[in-house]
Amino acid sequence: MTIPTKILAIDDEPDVTRSIRLTIAVQEPEWTVVEASSGEQGLMLLSQEKPDLVLLDLRMPGMSGLETLRRIRAFSNVPIIVLTVTNNELDEVNSLEEGADDYITKPFGHLELVAHIKSVLRRSRGHEPGHEEKYYDGEFSIDFGRRIVAIGYREVPLTSTEYALLKILADNPGQTIPAETLLARVWGPNALDNRNYLKVYVRRLREKIEKNPAEPEYLISVRGLGYRLERHSK
Repeated sequence: MTIPTKILAIDDEPDVTRSIRLTIAVQEPEWTVVEASSGEQGLMLLSQEKPDLVLLDLRMPGMSGLETLRRIRAFSNVPIIVLTVTNNELDEVNSLEEGADDYITKPFGHLELVAHIKSVLRRSRGHEPGHEEKYYDGEFSIDFGRRIVAIGYREVPLTSTEYALLKILADNPGQTIPAETLLARVWGPNALDNRNYLKVYVRRLREKIEKNPAEPEYLISVRGLGYRLERHSK
């Protein structure tokens, strides 16, 4: 059964939003595309339309894509894929730092765009039926059934990508998961060279779950190998 899906495309270039709309119409005709030509309009439509995913151009006049991303993340964890004409590592890192889930460089192919969208949607909707148990380690807990992470009584808001990364580690507590495995399972096999993705998201997770992100107690780096979620209680 096809899940109803609404995509919000925010881009000041009509040709780009038109191309996105036509691509979706051909590849996934059950999906809906809502178009916005500015960051301001995108924020308004985000509240009104409540899309399942946002495609956001990074370089727009007026309110930039980065500022739009920052404002969206102030009130929403909706999955966001950033679009840009430059294959610039700094742009990529800045976007991820502000909470983007993925990054596509223009011009992109039709199949590439849909593949990225489906990958991010799988992470945001990834619920395992019957996987209702909870993870506890002192004050740190994860309710897998409701996809809720908490420190004591304080719920920690995570994006779908942050949650997907943390869940892989929590499913294997105390075990070092290779960086390549994490990249492949969270972002797909084509992301094996994108170590920036992993570094940025580990840093984001530490800022949310660690008392002192500079000296993490839970999310531990294993030099040259990968990461593990340290277990402090049994």
